[in-house]
Amino acid sequence: MTGLLQPPLGEDALRALFTKPYGAPGPTPEQWRALYDGAVHFTDPTQERQGLEAYIVAQEGLLQRCDDVFLEPGAVALSGDVAFVEWTMGLKIKGFEFIYPGTSRLRLGADGRIVDHRDYFDFVGPTFTPVPLVGGFVRWLYGRFVA
Repeated sequence: MTGLLQPPLGEDALRALFTKPYGAPGPTPEQWRALYDGAVHFTDPTQERQGLEAYIVAQEGLLQRCDDVFLEPGAVALSGDVAFVEWTMGLKIKGFEFIYPGTSRLRLGADGRIVDHRDYFDFVGPTFTPVPLVGGFVRWLYGRFVA
């Protein structure tokens, strides 16, 4: 056996990483550290973080801001050092449930840990469409400029 770690991420591990039912606890910092490189770069429509500790703070912050969170994987594709995971995320906040379909692109380092994680999803539509008054304006904007 060489000194390299065995890659921790295959399809089953990715599905497990992107699965969190409502009411279940989120991953622990130790679980994040087992799968993510210490210098991981993370980007989504609302933030950009550099380093594992900043990533963990962002994930724990999301869980603390919400009454509950769920994450459910869809299709998973692996090719070389890149993985894509389709997912659906639900956030319960102050009596509202927000549903975000999205996809993550993960780039893996030589040891199989995630070195770059980018999430793609529509933040504006699912966040503001259910809100009275604002939702009508967002639907109008989407109809005018996106549809």
